[in-house]
Amino acid sequence: MIGSAPPGLLRPRALKPGDLVVLAALSGPLPAAYESHIERTVVVLERMGFRVRRAPLLEAGRHHWWSAAAPTEIAEEFNRLLRDPEVRAIVASDGGQTVLGYLDLIDVEAIRADPKPILGYSDISLLHLVLYARTGLVGFHADMAVPGFGGHWQAAPAARQAELENLYRRLLTGTEAIGDLPASPSWECWRPGRAEGRLIGGVVNRIVLAQATQYALPLDRFDGAVLFWEEMGGLASHVWSYLQVLRHSGILDRISGLVVGIPREIAGLEPGASPTLPEIVLDVLGDRDIPVLGNVEFGHAGPNLPMPIGIRAGLDARERTLSLLEPAVAA
Repeated sequence: MIGSAPPGLLRPRALKPGDLVVLAALSGPLPAAYESHIERTVVVLERMGFRVRRAPLLEAGRHHWWSAAAPTEIAEEFNRLLRDPEVRAIVASDGGQTVLGYLDLIDVEAIRADPKPILGYSDISLLHLVLYARTGLVGFHADMAVPGFGGHWQAAPAARQAELENLYRRLLTGTEAIGDLPASPSWECWRPGRAEGRLIGGVVNRIVLAQATQYALPLDRFDGAVLFWEEMGGLASHVWSYLQVLRHSGILDRISGLVVGIPREIAGLEPGASPTLPEIVLDVLGDRDIPVLGNVEFGHAGPNLPMPIGIRAGLDARERTLSLLEPAVAA
């Protein structure tokens, strides 16, 4: 990590009714077919009480290779949003393969001066990890426009939509701890036990990539942490390999608990396949006595439970509970 003393936790300022939330293309492009997802996301965020606008690069059909624009253009727009006092939160439109191209172009002083909630997962989890390493910013590994608010949310039962909408509103506007996240029958205890520590995580391949950059989290930031991760695509053997990297790097020797998201489109993890994801995880953990809670709804399986980076969390794998013990925003 660049810098001297490690930063303390930097909570974004709490949102208020009527605050401006901007949808921004922080990574991949917006295909014309997903324009409706953006429109539906606007409706969801307005129902939460916020004003919403789109950043200029979020334009259907605009692209540069696999990105919404060249990394320098995305960084310029991102920095403008960070510096704009009217903008109170930034929601990524989608993930992709672009954040690595502009990690060194981000105005971290603007973040320190006016911390704002940044929401997103997939490639955006790399952004959260690096900004947490550099500034202590609490990033929100949470739903974005495509396919989150505008897709997965729409397919969820009405009661679940209402539950999530209330949860996100409380998380972004409230200065009290959320407590227990709403559990579901999918949650599984893969190894019993209890743990308490700071939430750190994201897409497992992005955790590995972040640790390969000059902005890597120092290993002591993982001391006692509750590590959460998920993955989409690739092979089951890739997941095993990424976890082996976390083992070799010493991260698995430092954490106090593990929370695993629902895998999506990973070849070799089909029903009846061997090994199963719990077998892969427990194989890499070996005899480490770490509680593991599996199949939790965050990441690509959606709709997402928000996982604020750096906030203290409580985990009881046997009871299948996960609690946020601190507020994610400050007054």
